Amino acid sequence: MDIITAVLTRRSASALGAPAPGDEEFRYLLKGAATAPDHGRLRPWRWILVRGDGLTAVADCLADEDPAADREQLVSSVVRAPLKAMLVFTPHVGHRIPEWEQLAAASTMTYSLMLLLHGRGYSSKWRTGRLCTSEALRVRLGLAEQERLLGALDIGTPDPSAVPSARRAPMDVSDRVAVFG
Repeated sequence: MDIITAVLTRRSASALGAPAPGDEEFRYLLKGAATAPDHGRLRPWRWILVRGDGLTAVADCLADEDPAADREQLVSSVVRAPLKAMLVFTPHVGHRIPEWEQLAAASTMTYSLMLLLHGRGYSSKWRTGRLCTSEALRVRLGLAEQERLLGALDIGTPDPSAVPSARRAPMDVSDRVAVFG
């Protein structure tokens, strides 16, 4: 798949099944994604890959923190894909590269990874919410004080009957461009 096709046809999918990339394939794709712009080559991010029983452990951690939550719904929302790749932002505090630029590098790398996954026939969906704000999960994952969980990619093989149409027209962005000079 050429790059423009990947960009124009990538869509988030909620219905994801097996297979998902294995650890080595994920590392291989990450090698490509890590070539995204990163001023200072700081790699201010790391990934925590969660599968199988680890998904249940994450769900249990979130449910234990909020006993009023619907435990069944919470568990199903966490285990909806065979792989949850959690993005941890690891800024280099006090570095000459400002934190906002380090965050931009982590974000750009993540989108590159999503395109590479799509090019390989996988699909992904970016997840945030409670996952990112849970203190219990921070502790369970062993995050350092300066680290933040930015979100997670649910990754797997899309269910062909549930994939959003990649044929829909790309968004009109003509009003998002101004010419100066």
